[in-house]
Amino acid sequence: MTVPTVLTGLRTSPVSDAYARLTEVFPSLSVDVLTDGERAPFGGGWVGAADLAAGGPALDAFLGWDEEQVLRDYGQQGRPDVIASFALHRYAWPACLLITMPWFLLRRVPRMPVEGVSFQRALGRMAVRPGTFACLPDDPAAALPGARVVADEEALRAEVRTAVAEHLEPILDGFAPRMRRGRRALWGMATDEIVEGLWYVAHLLGEERRAMTELELLLPGTTKPYVGTAGFRELTGPDGESLPTRDRASCCLFYTLRPEDTCVTCPRTCDDDRVRKLSTRS
Repeated sequence: MTVPTVLTGLRTSPVSDAYARLTEVFPSLSVDVLTDGERAPFGGGWVGAADLAAGGPALDAFLGWDEEQVLRDYGQQGRPDVIASFALHRYAWPACLLITMPWFLLRRVPRMPVEGVSFQRALGRMAVRPGTFACLPDDPAAALPGARVVADEEALRAEVRTAVAEHLEPILDGFAPRMRRGRRALWGMATDEIVEGLWYVAHLLGEERRAMTELELLLPGTTKPYVGTAGFRELTGPDGESLPTRDRASCCLFYTLRPEDTCVTCPRTCDDDRVRKLSTRS
């Protein structure tokens, strides 16, 4: 997929550098920080996160994209709850990175209300208008307008958990009627999106192990509404090599389309199959 350059204009934000680094290693996603007074993009496939949360026509159109893609790629109709699960994943995965990437790279945690996020998923683009941001006392950005200084790393982790929950809760409310999942299962999905998005991008950055450590601290298993821990563990490859994996807190339901081809972190995938898949990748 070819991703166009970001929208024109100067972007000055305490989190812009993190988004630029994200796009550098993962060109399939670009994030544009809107300036004060600049209108969010609309039309041409753009959808506002607040419109998805409302659960109306915008969400219907968003789900329609996945319905068409499943029929085209797999030659069968997906169950409505499966389509909704796929669509939620395709929004929540990049949306979580809007918060976790600045935290991981800059130790800055932006609040990201749904009213301030727009998404064009066919092109892999997001346009955002962050709210305030949290940072540590020694951060040069602590003197900027909108900065909220917190005491230490654990307080900053709490800001990450709060910021993601604040953004995803209305999104989950919008999707919930379309899905056969209770609240715990929905927050299990949210937990997985936080972990797997940052884990993947950190691998591209050459910082996979640091990300695993950070995510284990972020999600120790006792931080509601999130469900479970980061879930990392190690397997041993055929040549004695270490193969990091994790156990998802939720299932993406891909098995309903291809029962023989489960995801490598799926609870349905046994360790022998995980080793085989991970060894083939490497």
